[in-house]
Amino acid sequence: MKKRVNVVTMGCSKNLVDSEVLLNQLERGKFEVVHDGNGTGFDAVFINTCGFIHDAKQESIDMILDYAEAKKRGDIGKLYVMGCLSERYQKDLEKEIPEVDRYFGKFDMKAMVDELKVTFQPEYIYERKITTPSHFAYLKISEGCNRSCAFCAIPMMTGRHKSRTIESLVTEARYLAIKGVKEILLIAQELSYYGIDIYGKSRLVDLVNAISEIKGIEWIRLHYLYPTKFPFDILPVMRENPKVCKYLDMPLQHIANPVLKNMMRHVTREETEALIKRIKEEVPGVAMRTTMLVGFPGETDEDFEELKAFIEETRFDRLGVFPFSNEEGTYAYKHFKDKL
Repeated sequence: MKKRVNVVTMGCSKNLVDSEVLLNQLERGKFEVVHDGNGTGFDAVFINTCGFIHDAKQESIDMILDYAEAKKRGDIGKLYVMGCLSERYQKDLEKEIPEVDRYFGKFDMKAMVDELKVTFQPEYIYERKITTPSHFAYLKISEGCNRSCAFCAIPMMTGRHKSRTIESLVTEARYLAIKGVKEILLIAQELSYYGIDIYGKSRLVDLVNAISEIKGIEWIRLHYLYPTKFPFDILPVMRENPKVCKYLDMPLQHIANPVLKNMMRHVTREETEALIKRIKEEVPGVAMRTTMLVGFPGETDEDFEELKAFIEETRFDRLGVFPFSNEEGTYAYKHFKDKL
């Protein structure tokens, strides 16, 4: 009888991709694998955690504690924790929640597989057990981030930007197409920087064009393009290539210049408005999603009202809003005393 392993995913789509890679490796190792946030009765459970902001960290900790109790009751066997929270707070977690059998960092895939006495198969590292609805899948094109936004702890967990090669990504996209995937969602912490570290220049357009040639792939969607150093050469591709969705997910975070400066976003309101205007002119009918962060230290009522008016005027197709989270180790945590 096969041993059963559950992988629980917290946080973002990038974490989900890591979970899918682990599921595939374990399934190849003859385990029965499940992707279930609440199940018990498993020989082992991996919790893939998020360490981005306070609420996300608390959700991950609560999940660990729930499964620690399940382990005490004998409802599961081994309990393992992986992902960003473990990468960032491993020693603290080992001290506070010793019921966990082992904590792994974000990039310890081989060690996770070895822990269950499975032979790690690097030739299959880009093959995944797809957990999304069968028509779409995420494709993570890079890890890490070179930006230094004052509020963000992600670079502390993921390190500097590391692009994958176009060849490896096309190989993975072909695998996804064989699995029946029709829509590829390109994800990274920062799509705009893709290729610069390994090719010396942005290669996002080359990557998109290469994926669009794969038989079976019908749509390509871009997530997380930043307003600074925006790759304008992607706009004609988006306009003219029928496989590239007229869709942009571009986190702006704020619009008031004093707040943008304090956030270390390296962009102004005027530059942001000019960018949005150009995008809409070059790609008629483009759908735009963004996220905003409110309550950053020093934000005034006037800054907030300016942001609100900008949102009402711009009419984004989708909008996410987050409250400021005072994260240890960030520039804001160290240098701003005026915390809301």
